[in-house]
Amino acid sequence: MGRKRAADRVIEPVDTGQAELVPDPDRAGSWTLLLDGAPQSHVDLTDPTHLEFEYVRRLAAAVDLVAPAGAPLRVLHLGGGALTLPRYVSATRPGSTQRVAEVDGALVELVRRVLPWPSDARLRVRVEDARAVLTATRDATYDVVVADVFAGARTPAHLTSVEYAAEVARVLRPSGWYLANLADGPPLRHARGQVATVRSVLPQACLVGDAAVLRGRRYGNLVLVAGRASPPVPELTRRAAGDWFPGRVVAGDELDRFVSGAQVVHDADATGSDPPPPGLFSVRR
Repeated sequence: MGRKRAADRVIEPVDTGQAELVPDPDRAGSWTLLLDGAPQSHVDLTDPTHLEFEYVRRLAAAVDLVAPAGAPLRVLHLGGGALTLPRYVSATRPGSTQRVAEVDGALVELVRRVLPWPSDARLRVRVEDARAVLTATRDATYDVVVADVFAGARTPAHLTSVEYAAEVARVLRPSGWYLANLADGPPLRHARGQVATVRSVLPQACLVGDAAVLRGRRYGNLVLVAGRASPPVPELTRRAAGDWFPGRVVAGDELDRFVSGAQVVHDADATGSDPPPPGLFSVRR
């Protein structure tokens, strides 16, 4: 089947490219998933609350803060990877109902075989396009929708439009939240457009990220938190400031200035996010 092993590394073709599962030399039981050389997920099989990637910790902080601690949630994950965040939610909010939409069926089977997640009838993985899953979902079904979808290190165009955002808003409960991983670099055209687009249907929002990324000085990940009520900005600010790699939160008037001049994206003119600069990703070999 084209699979090969180098030491404990697993390299295998999947539907969207070449997957690599690389053991973490500094943390037993931990693995990094790469697709075509770009890091997608880091999983600690012994401690699902250990989150190695900075942006995943920011997504997790938002999940922690949008509802009382430990309360079960209904969560839809658009993009699966190695299921880092679903594992975290299962561990920190027992009884949560989670659905994962991952378009790459071969990747799902690889992760299921090599990095199996705990058996839980409330956690189901569906091999299907993220937008198709949204379209088939009933109104007001979920407390949280998490978007972390990449194809070739870029967010697909059909997951960047206001029509897509309207589908997200439709499947959220009135008090629900949309959390999105936005990867972008100078001049932050994609991120500004995404914030403008999402706020046109979920008007209360904030961005969490590294200060250098927010200022357009380097490529990186920004986490968008959007809903119909004010996001927990003070709490998110404290969590971001206390992270291993401190970040900051942009909200209110500052967020208005961030999106100033950005246009709402429609299906007819949607494009994928900007690719990362060449040579950005490297993993110890």
